[in-house]
Amino acid sequence: MHIEKATSGDIPALNKLLSVLFSQEAEFVPNSEAQSRGLAQIVNNPEAGAVLLAREGAEVLGMVSLLFTVSTALGERVALLEDMVVFSQGRGEGIGTQLLTQAISFARTQGCKRITLLTDRSNEAAQRFYGKQGFVVSSMLPMRLTLA
Repeated sequence: MHIEKATSGDIPALNKLLSVLFSQEAEFVPNSEAQSRGLAQIVNNPEAGAVLLAREGAEVLGMVSLLFTVSTALGERVALLEDMVVFSQGRGEGIGTQLLTQAISFARTQGCKRITLLTDRSNEAAQRFYGKQGFVVSSMLPMRLTLA
């Protein structure tokens, strides 16, 4: 198994992973067309971010996406970690840990000084997983406004 940057040819496999993830999350529902559009915007624009995937041969096992922005508080580039998911048959085998480790390393090489992520409040397993990698709960409360 190895970790690599996704290309546009990987979008169908990544789309399947996102469908798994969005079926689990409280705020989102799978939408293949929207997911493909979003993935293409990241994969085809390295300044926007990157999608890393875990691959065994031709099979995609998991993914994580990083989106880049600038923190005015830090005066530096930072990353948002999005869409971390491993197919259920690969969970518990260290794939997620390897993906997250590589995502952290990649963010550092891109000059990022912080990584922020969101996880469902009820997903205690994910919170423990991220905590083992050094992520801490923020006192900030995420809020959203959907623009239609």
